[in-house]
Amino acid sequence: MSSKVPLTLRGAEKLREELNRLKYEERPRIIEAIAEARAHGDLKENAEYHAAREQQSFAEGRIRDIEGKLSNAQIIDVTKLNANGKVVFGATVDLVDEDSGEEFTYRIVGEDEADIKQGLISVQSPIARALIGHEEGDIASVDAPGGTREYEILAVKYI
Repeated sequence: MSSKVPLTLRGAEKLREELNRLKYEERPRIIEAIAEARAHGDLKENAEYHAAREQQSFAEGRIRDIEGKLSNAQIIDVTKLNANGKVVFGATVDLVDEDSGEEFTYRIVGEDEADIKQGLISVQSPIARALIGHEEGDIASVDAPGGTREYEILAVKYI
């Protein structure tokens, strides 16, 4: 039995959008491509048919994957949390690197939502684990491959 996996409300919405696109746009397009390729005759040497079947396999696998994730998701709406200023799952945190003075903004999200380029870090990442439970003004120490880094928490937002 799988345990619940945390997912933000936004992350769940994106997964549902992808699921709907796959089911109601991609799946019919692929089925049509398979039917068209079948009409060309011999399937053994029909590259269009094999490509369409491969696309179908990928799409169906992704559909099952998303359905599984959504069924095991614990969807958390951070705007309804009362965390008393503490860093929790779903919070957006403004940080400053104590050594370089560089500022960062990260939102702590589920593993499947993480995208460092968009400032979304996994709740399982070392920096998120170091931040959780702290509040504005605290210093969080992160054990990184290059050594320990210290970040001051400038702000914690629940948006």
